Amino acid sequence: MKRVIGCNSAYGAGGIGQHLAHMVEESRTAGALWRYLVPKGKPDDAHAQRVPSPWWMRYVHACPPIRWSPTWRNHLSNEAYDRALAAALPEDGTAYMGFVGKSLRAFRAAEAKGYDRLELVAANSHIDNVAVQHDRAAAQTGIRDTWLNAAQQRKTRAEYEAADAIYVHSDYVRQSFLDAGFPASKLIRTHLQPAPRFQPPETRPAGGSFHVVYVGRLDATKGLPLLIDAFAQWPHSNARLTLVGGWATPVMRRYMQAALRADPRITVAPGDPLPTLHTADVFVHPSFEDGFGYAPVEALACGVPVIATEDTGMAEYITDGVNGYVVPTGDADALIEQLDAVATHPLATTTSLWPEQASHPVPAVN
Repeated sequence: MKRVIGCNSAYGAGGIGQHLAHMVEESRTAGALWRYLVPKGKPDDAHAQRVPSPWWMRYVHACPPIRWSPTWRNHLSNEAYDRALAAALPEDGTAYMGFVGKSLRAFRAAEAKGYDRLELVAANSHIDNVAVQHDRAAAQTGIRDTWLNAAQQRKTRAEYEAADAIYVHSDYVRQSFLDAGFPASKLIRTHLQPAPRFQPPETRPAGGSFHVVYVGRLDATKGLPLLIDAFAQWPHSNARLTLVGGWATPVMRRYMQAALRADPRITVAPGDPLPTLHTADVFVHPSFEDGFGYAPVEALACGVPVIATEDTGMAEYITDGVNGYVVPTGDADALIEQLDAVATHPLATTTSLWPEQASHPVPAVN
Protein backbone atom coordinates (compact mmCIF):
# COMPACT_ATOMS: atom_id res chain seq x y z
CA MET A 1 0.00 0.00 0.00
CA LYS A 2 1.09 3.56 -0.74
CA ARG A 3 -1.03 5.66 1.63
CA VAL A 4 -1.40 9.38 1.08
CA ILE A 5 -2.83 11.32 4.05
CA GLY A 6 -4.32 14.81 3.74
CA CYS A 7 -5.29 17.25 6.47
CA ASN A 8 -5.61 21.03 6.88
CA SER A 9 -3.95 21.01 10.31
CA ALA A 10 -0.20 21.18 10.80
CA TYR A 11 1.52 18.03 12.03
CA GLY A 12 1.07 17.81 15.82
CA ALA A 13 -0.72 21.17 16.17
CA GLY A 14 -3.93 21.09 18.19
CA GLY A 15 -6.27 18.14 18.54
CA ILE A 16 -6.65 17.39 14.83
CA GLY A 17 -2.94 17.95 14.24
CA GLN A 18 -2.11 15.44 16.98
CA HIS A 19 -4.60 13.01 15.49
CA LEU A 20 -2.95 13.47 12.10
CA ALA A 21 0.50 12.87 13.61
CA HIS A 22 -0.74 9.65 15.18
CA MET A 23 -2.12 8.34 11.88
CA VAL A 24 1.06 9.37 10.04
CA GLU A 25 3.35 7.61 12.50
CA GLU A 26 1.26 4.44 12.64
CA SER A 27 1.25 4.34 8.83
CA ARG A 28 5.01 4.93 8.79
CA THR A 29 5.60 2.11 11.27
CA ALA A 30 3.46 -0.22 9.17
CA GLY A 31 5.44 0.67 6.05
CA ALA A 32 2.31 2.07 4.39
CA LEU A 33 3.09 5.82 4.40
CA TRP A 34 3.78 7.33 0.97
CA ARG A 35 3.05 11.04 1.48
CA TYR A 36 1.16 13.29 3.83
CA LEU A 37 -0.15 16.62 2.58
CA VAL A 38 -0.40 19.36 5.20
CA PRO A 39 0.18 23.09 5.77
CA LYS A 40 3.25 22.20 7.84
CA GLY A 41 4.83 18.79 8.30
CA LYS A 42 7.21 17.23 10.75
CA PRO A 43 10.64 18.90 10.44
CA ASP A 44 13.00 17.22 7.96
CA ASP A 45 10.43 14.59 7.02
CA ALA A 46 10.81 13.41 3.42
CA HIS A 47 7.23 12.09 3.46
CA ALA A 48 5.75 15.53 4.18
CA GLN A 49 4.43 17.58 1.28
CA ARG A 50 3.47 21.17 2.04
CA VAL A 51 0.07 22.25 0.76
CA PRO A 52 -0.61 25.84 1.86
CA SER A 53 -4.09 27.15 2.49
CA PRO A 54 -5.38 29.12 -0.52
CA TRP A 55 -4.26 32.74 -0.16
CA TRP A 56 -7.66 34.09 -1.15
CA MET A 57 -9.43 32.54 1.85
CA ARG A 58 -8.30 35.42 4.07
CA TYR A 59 -10.38 37.78 1.92
CA VAL A 60 -13.37 35.44 1.95
CA HIS A 61 -13.23 35.29 5.76
CA ALA A 62 -13.15 39.07 5.95
CA CYS A 63 -16.35 39.49 3.94
CA PRO A 64 -19.67 39.92 5.76
CA PRO A 65 -21.71 37.86 6.50
CA ILE A 66 -19.08 35.08 6.41
CA ARG A 67 -16.91 37.05 8.82
CA TRP A 68 -19.58 36.69 11.50
CA SER A 69 -20.59 33.10 10.76
CA PRO A 70 -18.43 30.39 12.37
CA THR A 71 -20.34 27.71 10.46
CA TRP A 72 -19.61 29.18 7.03
CA ARG A 73 -16.02 30.10 7.94
CA ASN A 74 -15.47 26.49 8.95
CA HIS A 75 -17.19 24.99 5.92
CA LEU A 76 -15.54 27.26 3.37
CA SER A 77 -12.10 26.76 4.92
CA ASN A 78 -12.54 23.00 4.76
CA GLU A 79 -13.87 23.19 1.20
CA ALA A 80 -10.99 25.39 0.02
CA TYR A 81 -8.37 23.11 1.52
CA ASP A 82 -10.14 20.04 0.14
CA ARG A 83 -9.77 21.57 -3.34
CA ALA A 84 -6.09 22.27 -2.66
CA LEU A 85 -5.53 18.67 -1.56
CA ALA A 86 -7.30 17.35 -4.65
CA ALA A 87 -5.04 19.45 -6.88
CA ALA A 88 -1.86 18.38 -5.05
CA LEU A 89 -2.62 14.65 -4.84
CA PRO A 90 0.31 12.59 -6.16
CA GLU A 91 -0.30 10.30 -9.12
CA ASP A 92 1.40 7.24 -7.64
CA GLY A 93 -0.53 6.62 -4.41
CA THR A 94 -2.85 3.66 -3.92
CA ALA A 95 -4.85 4.71 -0.84
CA TYR A 96 -6.03 8.12 0.30
CA MET A 97 -6.81 8.90 3.95
CA GLY A 98 -8.61 12.16 4.70
CA PHE A 99 -10.37 13.79 7.62
CA VAL A 100 -14.11 14.35 7.90
CA GLY A 101 -15.44 17.51 6.27
CA LYS A 102 -12.41 18.15 4.08
CA SER A 103 -12.05 15.05 1.91
CA LEU A 104 -14.84 14.72 -0.68
CA ARG A 105 -13.01 16.47 -3.54
CA ALA A 106 -9.76 14.71 -2.66
CA PHE A 107 -11.65 11.40 -2.71
CA ARG A 108 -12.91 12.13 -6.22
CA ALA A 109 -9.43 13.11 -7.36
CA ALA A 110 -7.97 9.94 -5.85
CA GLU A 111 -10.51 7.80 -7.69
CA ALA A 112 -9.72 9.60 -10.95
CA LYS A 113 -6.00 8.88 -10.43
CA GLY A 114 -6.66 5.18 -9.89
CA TYR A 115 -6.36 4.93 -6.11
CA ASP A 116 -8.05 1.73 -5.00
CA ARG A 117 -8.90 2.61 -1.38
CA LEU A 118 -10.52 5.64 0.27
CA GLU A 119 -10.22 6.03 4.04
CA LEU A 120 -11.90 8.59 6.29
CA VAL A 121 -10.86 9.65 9.79
CA ALA A 122 -13.85 10.62 11.96
CA ALA A 123 -12.68 13.08 14.60
CA ASN A 124 -16.23 13.40 15.97
CA SER A 125 -19.24 11.16 16.31
CA HIS A 126 -21.60 10.72 13.35
CA ILE A 127 -22.39 14.14 11.93
CA ASP A 128 -26.12 13.82 12.62
CA ASN A 129 -25.38 13.14 16.28
CA VAL A 130 -23.08 16.17 16.34
CA ALA A 131 -25.96 18.30 15.02
CA VAL A 132 -28.36 16.99 17.67
CA GLN A 133 -25.89 17.61 20.49
CA HIS A 134 -25.01 21.10 19.25
CA ASP A 135 -28.72 21.95 19.09
CA ARG A 136 -29.04 20.66 22.64
CA ALA A 137 -26.16 22.87 23.78
CA ALA A 138 -27.76 25.93 22.18
CA ALA A 139 -31.16 25.19 23.72
CA GLN A 140 -29.71 24.71 27.21
CA THR A 141 -27.20 27.57 27.23
CA GLY A 142 -28.91 30.11 24.98
CA ILE A 143 -25.68 30.41 22.96
CA ARG A 144 -25.43 29.01 19.43
CA ASP A 145 -21.80 28.80 18.39
CA THR A 146 -21.71 25.52 16.49
CA TRP A 147 -19.19 25.07 13.66
CA LEU A 148 -21.68 22.89 11.75
CA ASN A 149 -24.21 23.87 9.08
CA ALA A 150 -26.39 21.98 6.59
CA ALA A 151 -23.82 22.24 3.78
CA GLN A 152 -21.17 20.66 6.00
CA GLN A 153 -23.58 17.89 7.01
CA ARG A 154 -24.37 17.05 3.38
CA LYS A 155 -20.71 16.95 2.44
CA THR A 156 -19.82 14.79 5.43
CA ARG A 157 -22.58 12.27 4.66
CA ALA A 158 -21.25 12.00 1.10
CA GLU A 159 -17.75 11.34 2.48
CA TYR A 160 -19.14 8.58 4.71
CA GLU A 161 -20.71 6.88 1.71
CA ALA A 162 -17.63 7.25 -0.49
CA ALA A 163 -15.20 5.85 2.08
CA ASP A 164 -14.20 2.20 2.02
CA ALA A 165 -13.29 2.44 5.71
CA ILE A 166 -13.98 4.91 8.51
CA TYR A 167 -11.48 5.19 11.37
CA VAL A 168 -13.11 5.84 14.75
CA HIS A 169 -11.12 6.51 17.90
CA SER A 170 -13.54 5.88 20.76
CA ASP A 171 -16.42 3.56 21.58
CA TYR A 172 -18.68 6.62 21.68
CA VAL A 173 -17.84 7.51 18.07
CA ARG A 174 -18.10 3.90 16.91
CA GLN A 175 -21.52 3.46 18.51
CA SER A 176 -22.83 6.63 16.88
CA PHE A 177 -22.05 5.15 13.46
CA LEU A 178 -23.60 1.81 14.36
CA ASP A 179 -26.72 3.65 15.55
CA ALA A 180 -26.82 5.44 12.18
CA GLY A 181 -26.89 2.09 10.37
CA PHE A 182 -23.28 1.68 9.32
CA PRO A 183 -21.98 -1.90 9.24
CA ALA A 184 -19.34 -2.74 11.82
CA SER A 185 -17.13 -4.04 9.00
CA LYS A 186 -16.71 -0.48 7.67
CA LEU A 187 -15.51 0.88 11.03
CA ILE A 188 -11.90 0.55 12.17
CA ARG A 189 -11.26 1.28 15.86
CA THR A 190 -8.07 3.23 16.56
CA HIS A 191 -6.53 4.11 19.93
CA LEU A 192 -4.96 7.52 20.39
CA GLN A 193 -2.37 8.43 23.01
CA PRO A 194 -1.25 11.57 24.87
CA ALA A 195 2.00 13.20 23.79
CA PRO A 196 5.01 11.99 25.83
CA ARG A 197 5.67 15.45 27.29
CA PHE A 198 2.51 15.21 29.40
CA GLN A 199 3.90 13.66 32.57
CA PRO A 200 2.93 14.13 36.23
CA PRO A 201 4.89 16.66 38.30
CA GLU A 202 7.39 15.39 40.83
CA THR A 203 5.34 17.00 43.61
CA ARG A 204 1.85 18.44 43.94
CA PRO A 205 1.21 21.85 45.55
CA ALA A 206 0.43 21.44 49.25
CA GLY A 207 -2.50 23.37 50.70
CA GLY A 208 -3.76 26.49 48.99
CA SER A 209 -6.86 26.73 46.87
CA PHE A 210 -8.68 23.87 45.16
CA HIS A 211 -7.76 24.27 41.49
CA VAL A 212 -10.33 23.37 38.80
CA VAL A 213 -9.02 23.39 35.22
CA TYR A 214 -10.52 23.30 31.73
CA VAL A 215 -8.48 23.24 28.51
CA GLY A 216 -9.95 23.74 25.04
CA ARG A 217 -12.16 26.04 23.00
CA LEU A 218 -14.29 28.34 25.13
CA ASP A 219 -17.69 27.76 23.57
CA ALA A 220 -21.17 26.50 24.35
CA THR A 221 -20.84 23.20 22.49
CA LYS A 222 -17.91 22.39 24.77
CA GLY A 223 -20.14 23.04 27.79
CA LEU A 224 -18.36 26.13 29.10
CA PRO A 225 -21.55 27.88 30.31
CA LEU A 226 -22.46 24.70 32.17
CA LEU A 227 -19.08 24.61 33.92
CA ILE A 228 -19.14 28.30 34.80
CA ASP A 229 -22.70 28.10 36.16
CA ALA A 230 -21.85 25.00 38.21
CA PHE A 231 -18.71 26.63 39.57
CA ALA A 232 -20.68 29.75 40.56
CA GLN A 233 -23.20 27.61 42.46
CA TRP A 234 -20.62 25.35 44.11
CA PRO A 235 -20.33 26.34 47.77
CA HIS A 236 -16.60 25.68 48.08
CA SER A 237 -14.96 28.46 50.03
CA ASN A 238 -11.48 28.14 48.55
CA ALA A 239 -11.71 27.15 44.88
CA ARG A 240 -10.51 28.72 41.65
CA LEU A 241 -11.17 27.93 38.00
CA THR A 242 -8.61 28.31 35.21
CA LEU A 243 -9.73 28.17 31.58
CA VAL A 244 -6.92 27.52 29.11
CA GLY A 245 -8.17 28.48 25.66
CA GLY A 246 -9.86 31.18 23.64
CA TRP A 247 -13.28 32.02 22.21
CA ALA A 248 -14.14 32.19 18.52
CA THR A 249 -17.43 34.10 18.42
CA PRO A 250 -18.56 37.56 19.57
CA VAL A 251 -21.42 36.10 21.61
CA MET A 252 -19.05 33.84 23.54
CA ARG A 253 -16.62 36.71 24.04
CA ARG A 254 -19.39 38.78 25.63
CA TYR A 255 -20.47 35.84 27.77
CA MET A 256 -16.93 35.21 29.00
CA GLN A 257 -16.26 38.87 29.71
CA ALA A 258 -19.41 39.01 31.85
CA ALA A 259 -18.45 35.79 33.65
CA LEU A 260 -14.96 37.08 34.45
CA ARG A 261 -16.38 40.33 35.82
CA ALA A 262 -18.92 38.47 37.95
CA ASP A 263 -16.50 35.96 39.51
CA PRO A 264 -12.86 36.95 40.19
CA ARG A 265 -12.04 33.30 41.00
CA ILE A 266 -12.22 32.55 37.25
CA THR A 267 -9.22 33.31 35.04
CA VAL A 268 -8.41 32.70 31.38
CA ALA A 269 -4.86 31.62 30.62
CA PRO A 270 -4.17 30.96 26.92
CA GLY A 271 -0.98 29.14 26.03
CA ASP A 272 0.72 25.90 27.01
CA PRO A 273 -1.60 23.94 29.35
CA LEU A 274 1.14 21.83 30.93
CA PRO A 275 2.12 24.23 33.77
CA THR A 276 -1.56 24.67 34.65
CA LEU A 277 -2.17 20.91 34.67
CA HIS A 278 0.72 20.48 37.10
CA THR A 279 -1.14 22.60 39.67
CA ALA A 280 -4.64 21.22 38.98
CA ASP A 281 -6.72 19.25 41.45
CA VAL A 282 -9.34 18.26 38.88
CA PHE A 283 -9.95 18.70 35.16
CA VAL A 284 -13.51 19.20 33.91
CA HIS A 285 -14.53 18.12 30.40
CA PRO A 286 -18.19 19.27 30.19
CA SER A 287 -18.67 18.92 26.41
CA PHE A 288 -22.02 18.23 24.77
CA GLU A 289 -20.16 16.15 22.14
CA ASP A 290 -16.54 15.18 21.74
CA GLY A 291 -15.16 12.23 19.84
CA PHE A 292 -12.04 11.83 21.96
CA GLY A 293 -10.58 14.97 23.53
CA TYR A 294 -6.81 15.23 23.80
CA ALA A 295 -6.96 17.78 26.62
CA PRO A 296 -8.60 15.47 29.21
CA VAL A 297 -6.32 12.63 28.11
CA GLU A 298 -3.33 14.89 28.76
CA ALA A 299 -4.78 15.72 32.18
CA LEU A 300 -5.00 12.03 33.11
CA ALA A 301 -1.44 11.51 31.88
CA CYS A 302 -0.38 14.33 34.24
CA GLY A 303 -2.05 12.63 37.20
CA VAL A 304 -5.11 14.91 37.23
CA PRO A 305 -8.55 13.29 37.67
CA VAL A 306 -11.16 14.14 35.04
CA ILE A 307 -14.87 14.81 35.35
CA ALA A 308 -16.33 14.18 31.89
CA THR A 309 -19.79 14.04 30.37
CA GLU A 310 -21.34 10.91 28.88
CA ASP A 311 -21.35 12.23 25.31
CA THR A 312 -17.58 12.12 24.93
CA GLY A 313 -15.01 9.55 23.97
CA MET A 314 -13.36 10.15 27.35
CA ALA A 315 -16.11 8.38 29.28
CA GLU A 316 -14.72 4.92 28.50
CA TYR A 317 -11.35 5.78 30.07
CA ILE A 318 -12.73 6.96 33.41
CA THR A 319 -13.44 4.75 36.41
CA ASP A 320 -15.60 6.57 38.94
CA GLY A 321 -13.72 7.34 42.12
CA VAL A 322 -10.38 6.12 40.70
CA ASN A 323 -9.35 8.63 38.04
CA GLY A 324 -12.43 10.83 37.89
CA TYR A 325 -16.18 10.68 37.34
CA VAL A 326 -18.61 10.52 34.42
CA VAL A 327 -21.69 12.76 34.68
CA PRO A 328 -24.84 13.10 32.55
CA THR A 329 -24.38 15.60 29.73
CA GLY A 330 -25.75 19.04 30.57
CA ASP A 331 -26.34 18.25 34.26
CA ALA A 332 -24.89 21.06 36.39
CA ASP A 333 -26.09 19.49 39.65
CA ALA A 334 -24.24 16.25 38.88
CA LEU A 335 -21.13 18.25 38.06
CA ILE A 336 -21.32 20.08 41.39
CA GLU A 337 -21.77 16.75 43.19
CA GLN A 338 -18.62 15.30 41.64
CA LEU A 339 -16.60 18.46 42.23
CA ASP A 340 -17.54 17.98 45.88
CA ALA A 341 -16.48 14.34 45.72
CA VAL A 342 -13.02 15.17 44.35
CA ALA A 343 -12.56 18.04 46.80
CA THR A 344 -13.50 15.76 49.71
CA HIS A 345 -11.49 12.75 48.53
CA PRO A 346 -8.62 14.06 46.35
CA LEU A 347 -7.54 11.91 43.41
CA ALA A 348 -4.70 14.00 41.94
CA THR A 349 -1.39 12.20 42.10
CA THR A 350 2.23 12.24 40.96
CA THR A 351 1.67 9.14 38.80
CA SER A 352 -0.28 8.88 35.56
CA LEU A 353 -4.02 8.22 35.75
CA TRP A 354 -4.20 7.24 32.07
CA PRO A 355 -5.45 3.62 32.16
CA GLU A 356 -2.99 0.97 31.07
CA GLN A 357 -5.54 -0.74 28.82
CA ALA A 358 -5.62 2.41 26.70
CA SER A 359 -1.91 2.15 25.97
CA HIS A 360 -1.78 -0.16 23.00
CA PRO A 361 -0.89 0.27 19.33
CA VAL A 362 -3.17 0.76 16.36
CA PRO A 363 -2.77 -2.44 14.38
CA ALA A 364 -5.62 -1.46 12.05
CA VAL A 365 -3.63 1.37 10.43
CA ASN A 366 -1.59 -0.66 7.98
